[in-house]
Amino acid sequence: MTLKPKSQDLAAEWREARLLHPLYSALGREFVIELPSSCPDLESGLEGPPQESVEQARQWLLEMDQKIQVHQLRQFLQTTSLTSEEALQTLLQHHLNRATRVDSDRDKIDFLLVQFFSHCAPSRLEDTDVDLAYVAQMLDPVLGSVDLTLPSWLEPLGGLIHDANQCHSLNELLTSTTLEKGRKLKISAGDDYFEPVAMVAFTRFSFLMRRVFFRLMHQDLNTILDGLRELEARGVSTLDCRAAQFSADEPVVRLRLICQSWKVMFHAEYSAGSPLRMLVDLRNVVDAALARTTKKAPKAKSQPSAPRAKAAVAAAQFTPASSDVPEFQVNSAPEWDENSSDVHQPSDDEEKV
Repeated sequence: MTLKPKSQDLAAEWREARLLHPLYSALGREFVIELPSSCPDLESGLEGPPQESVEQARQWLLEMDQKIQVHQLRQFLQTTSLTSEEALQTLLQHHLNRATRVDSDRDKIDFLLVQFFSHCAPSRLEDTDVDLAYVAQMLDPVLGSVDLTLPSWLEPLGGLIHDANQCHSLNELLTSTTLEKGRKLKISAGDDYFEPVAMVAFTRFSFLMRRVFFRLMHQDLNTILDGLRELEARGVSTLDCRAAQFSADEPVVRLRLICQSWKVMFHAEYSAGSPLRMLVDLRNVVDAALARTTKKAPKAKSQPSAPRAKAAVAAAQFTPASSDVPEFQVNSAPEWDENSSDVHQPSDDEEKV
C-alpha cells in the first residue's frame, strides 16, 4: 500500500510554511527564480495568522514547488548552511503530503530521503550496517513503521549494489549501466514507488551507490594526481588534453589545481554530466601519457618511488573512454559520501586526495 498524504490542521500547516519560506526564498535567490506574490504574514513570521494567510502561504509554496527543479534542490541542499534535521524532515513531509504527485515529486522525495538518512546516520557507518531495518529505523520520523517484506520487483536492487561494488574505476561504474538500471526500476515503479518499503529500499540503494561513486571518484582523482606528479618528475610540463575538453598544451601544474577543485565541486553536484566525463577523459589522457613516457624513458633512468610506481600500474589497468553517462539521482558527498554540515561525509581515507 502506497503512503497516503496526511491531513494537517491550519496551525501545523502554518508552522511548516514558516520553516520552508526562508529555505525556498534563499533557493530562489540562488538560482534567480522569480518568487510568487508574497504573503505578508508569512514574511513577518506572524504566529497566529487568519485562515486567509494560511491559504496564501499554501499557494506560495505550491508555486515554488512547480518552479524549483530537482537538480536545483539537490545542489542547494548540499551546499547551504540553512538546512537542519528539522528542515529536511519538514521538507520531506511537505512533499509526501502533496495531494497529487508527478515524476518531479518522486525525484525530489527520492533525493530528500537519502539526504535525510545521510544527515541522521553516523559518519563512520559501515556499509554492512546499512540494511533495510536500519534504514527504516532512520526514516521512521517521516515514514513511520514500515513492513519490510520486500516485493519481488525490488529484489534486483541487491544485485545492482553488488555489481557496483565490483567496479574498479569511475568509468567502469558509469559504463556498466548499473546506475541506469536502478533509475529505470525507480521510474517503472509508478505509484508503487510510494510504498514505504520501496522508499526504504531505494534510499538504501542510493546511499550505498553514493558511497561507491565517491570512493571511485576519489580513487580516480588520486590516480590522476599521482600520474601528474610522475609526469612532472619525467620532465613533462604540458599535456595534450583536447580529448578531455582542455587545450592542446595544458600545463600539468594547472591540471593538478583543477583536480583539487573538482574534489570540492563533485561534493556539491554528483549527477553525471560534462565535468564528470572530463574527469574520466582526463584520467585517460594521463594514463596514455604515462605509457608513452615509460616507453621513451632510458633504461638507466632511476625507477619511480614505490607509491608512484603502484599508482602508474593501477592507472594502466583501467583506461576510461568518453561516453554519455546516465544521470544518477543520489549527493552527496557523499557520498558518494558527502557533506556539508547536513550531509553524511566521506571517511578520512575517502577525503584524501
